[in-house]
Amino acid sequence: MHRFKISSREKDTFNITGEELHHLTHVVRLECGAKVMGFDNSGGQWVGVIEELARDSACCRIVEEEFPDVEAKARVYLVMGLAKGEKMEWVIQKGTELGMAGLIPLRTKRSVLQLEGAKARDRVVRWQRIAAEAVKQSHRVIEPEIMEVADWTQLKGLLPVETQWLIPYEDEKTHSLREVLQGYEPRYPIAVLIGAEGGFAPEEVAWAEEKLQARSVSLGPRILRTETAALAALVMALAYFGDLG
Repeated sequence: MHRFKISSREKDTFNITGEELHHLTHVVRLECGAKVMGFDNSGGQWVGVIEELARDSACCRIVEEEFPDVEAKARVYLVMGLAKGEKMEWVIQKGTELGMAGLIPLRTKRSVLQLEGAKARDRVVRWQRIAAEAVKQSHRVIEPEIMEVADWTQLKGLLPVETQWLIPYEDEKTHSLREVLQGYEPRYPIAVLIGAEGGFAPEEVAWAEEKLQARSVSLGPRILRTETAALAALVMALAYFGDLG
């Protein structure tokens, strides 16, 4: 059954508009009478039968309501230094499939990729589309929030005040991620700071520790690529709180 993000929902019907409608009518070419699955980021999903197809919307009669247990128990955000090539896209796609709550693209001193203004906004729109497609593919019911490209000083205001911050760092030799997670509460958001290709500068780690009260952690004895570190940290945190494995 094809899945669509719905634009509005009433007691007995939901509507599909915009790009989702284009996909319904021009890509998968569904017609009246076909069954579809709709979700709206509220945590539920609805089986509907297409009753009316208009130029600007598809109206579907709800025949079944579900609240599947598919979202992660812990809200884990990735805060990822801007990385070149398709690395950001890959992390967003796979992170969405795994269950991340959201991602903040971060400007860092060692980022090769630099995004500003309209170019940054366009790239974020593309990343949001990748996350939206991954949500449908993985049968999630809540899209992760892909935020605007941020600077360090903006981070504290982008997530709730009770957010618990972690910063994997190759020079950390004492505290492992698993050890530090023992003192974290899964009811509060967890944000994992991931360096770009060159890692974090020491002063960035110091800033995160002072301003965000971030804990510096090790992901293991080997040096990981930025995209590997992002997904490894995400999986380790989700698994620790019982969501994976």
